[in-house]
Amino acid sequence: MADTPTLSVTLLGAGQEVGRSCCVLQYRGRTIVCDAGVHPAYSGMASLPFIDELDWSTVDAILVTHFHLDHAAALTYITEKTNFRDGKGKVYMTHPTKAVHKFMMQDYVRMGSSSSDALFTPLDMTMSLASIIPVSAHQLITICPGVSFTPYHAGHVLGACMYLIDIAGLKILYTGDYSREEDRHLVKAELPPIRPDVLIVESTYGVQSLEGRDEKEQRFTSLVHAIIKRGGHVLLPTFALGRAQELLLVLDEYWKTHPDLHNVPIYYASSLARKCMAVYQTYIHTMNSNIRSRFAKRDNPFVFKYISHVPQTRGWEKKIAEGPPCVVLASPGFMQVGPSRELFEHWAPDSRNGLIITGYSIEGTLARDIMTEPEDFVGLKGNTIPRKISVDYISFSAHVDYSQNSEFIEAVKAQHVVLVHGEQNAMARLRGAMTSRFKERDEDVKIHTPRNLEVLNLSFRGERVAKAIGTLADKPPQANGVISGLLVAKDYSYTLLDPRDLRDFAGLSTCTVTQRQKIVLGVRWDLVRWHLEGMFGSVEEGLDKDGVPTMRVMGAVDVKHTRDHELTLEWDSSASNDMIADSTLALITGIDRSPASVKLTTQPHSHSHSHSHVHPHADGGEDASPFIRIQRLVMFLEAHFGKVELHMPDADDPDQEQGEESNDPWLVVRLDEADAQINLLTLNVFTSNEALRKRVEAVLDMAVTTVSSLAESFASGAPTEDEDAVPEKQKLATNDGEQPTRDEEDEKDSKSPVKPEAEVNDDGQETEESDDGGLLEVHD
Repeated sequence: MADTPTLSVTLLGAGQEVGRSCCVLQYRGRTIVCDAGVHPAYSGMASLPFIDELDWSTVDAILVTHFHLDHAAALTYITEKTNFRDGKGKVYMTHPTKAVHKFMMQDYVRMGSSSSDALFTPLDMTMSLASIIPVSAHQLITICPGVSFTPYHAGHVLGACMYLIDIAGLKILYTGDYSREEDRHLVKAELPPIRPDVLIVESTYGVQSLEGRDEKEQRFTSLVHAIIKRGGHVLLPTFALGRAQELLLVLDEYWKTHPDLHNVPIYYASSLARKCMAVYQTYIHTMNSNIRSRFAKRDNPFVFKYISHVPQTRGWEKKIAEGPPCVVLASPGFMQVGPSRELFEHWAPDSRNGLIITGYSIEGTLARDIMTEPEDFVGLKGNTIPRKISVDYISFSAHVDYSQNSEFIEAVKAQHVVLVHGEQNAMARLRGAMTSRFKERDEDVKIHTPRNLEVLNLSFRGERVAKAIGTLADKPPQANGVISGLLVAKDYSYTLLDPRDLRDFAGLSTCTVTQRQKIVLGVRWDLVRWHLEGMFGSVEEGLDKDGVPTMRVMGAVDVKHTRDHELTLEWDSSASNDMIADSTLALITGIDRSPASVKLTTQPHSHSHSHSHVHPHADGGEDASPFIRIQRLVMFLEAHFGKVELHMPDADDPDQEQGEESNDPWLVVRLDEADAQINLLTLNVFTSNEALRKRVEAVLDMAVTTVSSLAESFASGAPTEDEDAVPEKQKLATNDGEQPTRDEEDEKDSKSPVKPEAEVNDDGQETEESDDGGLLEVHD
């Protein structure tokens, strides 16, 4: 079963830009949104994703990868200010992410409450937090029928995860921000064990390669030490959570091994970070083995010996700026506002001081602009401030560089790769580099770089797989075999069942619809039979349970002579039975207009009615049918191969072998110097010449189809030993002494057996009923 559905990927943010990540996935009527962040370079409504482009009531789930504002801060606005709650959508994030997200949003609301363009209130934030469902890594979550996801560790920050999403069998891996390098406290991003069809991956650094952890730590600590020695202050603008904890671990360890620095204070200027330290200590089990082993030895790595929080007094920035040399980690990392901006403005005019940018800076922010080392800049009050402070960049950013990202993309082996969360130029370079790598390896991987609001449609031609269970699974499947059953679709999965197993495995009940059609009969009963035999090959005639004369067509449709000049067609409704009933009805209604009927009924005949007219296309009598069938097969084969020999078993030959097929009749076909034997009961072909065998089998298939009547073809398809050897009327009954099959038990109530009519002998006495157990009897 081939299928060509389309996945629609729309970026409401982070399309050829860094910030306001928001990716919409739509497939088979389901909608999943990954991340909902704001853009740090903008404020108010301008910082939001393009949320007006989506009907949020249709969203089934919002999956948030981590707590950074550019991935999670727009969540409250979406849940409380749009029609999201009019639908059945749910919000998911990991346990650590939800715990930190609470403090991040409280700080975000506090910072924006004094502004006229605040996006939401503290009450909105509280309502939004209550609707978040926390999940654990590697936990399989089913959102709704046919839609599920599994979170995997992504590194980057505490609780960050990538989502492997399954929508109706289509697998999509959304990485969010991730890191493939294990640092001092986090595990590196995992490679999911299941190959996805689509990979949506960050491209923050494009083709840029970053230095190794040991090298950058040594360069970082040396630079800090040099600034302290020259009597300056060190400013490290960082976000409150994430890389800040990594830098604190590095500095605390360096201070421990350098006694000359013990009198130099390290300040952490973030009340938010102080609150969140409890969260870090709670989720030690999600960190790497180094942190877990230290914690097991009662050595809490997040209780720092040489690091303290800044005093919570008004004007502390000025006091520290005018004090002795020190190191300050201050948020936010982009230096737009807050402690990091105020300290920078105090220290910028002094050349002894040093600024170290330790993470990725988004275009349009002061941190990005200051890396060009301008001579001056504009302060928050609009004044021009000279810049003499040294500026250095050492990336501790927990994003993958080109080598890590390219290796991960190749290892995932997705059919489609969608690049997000990267600036246009960096993304284009990465696309070109990856395209070249895949081309060299002769791999057909398509790489996409959609812009915001550009709809990317990806088509997939996959095979839908149906599992055979229950009775159908009792017998092992055979090569080129045919399995027949009911195809049950549920939650985009398919199951093949025997109708009798429907209640047990699918919880569904079955019923049988019996249809009846009455028509006016203007001809004799025996003429009806003559036409039916001409069309279908054979019919069974007898009496039903009420004694009504009945003919059964192809074992499916009963034609009953219910009244004078009236026939009733009765059958159990199904696709095939309805087709047979339609053809039977069309045949009977045209009997009185048939030239054959006129010719047959105008011939002179006696009034004893003891003779019958045999239709030239009928199957013939019980004894003659197998022989006529063989004659027709021989005629067909001779037309293709020339003379064909018929070999019949000699029952009187005492020396005949008693092999499995020693008593079977068979045909011999000779072509050139090769012979082929055809068993007439099994229709198996035996020959040492493979080419001749295939040719004979092909012709034999056509011959069987040609010489078989409709009744024989409908009952069995290709003939078998039982079908050739057993008279037609005996195929519909249970042999004496055998238990009825399950099929027969199920059909007792739906279709009653037709009993034979009692024959009348010349003396006018009824003969005894035949000894075939009440089977249908064919009248001569």
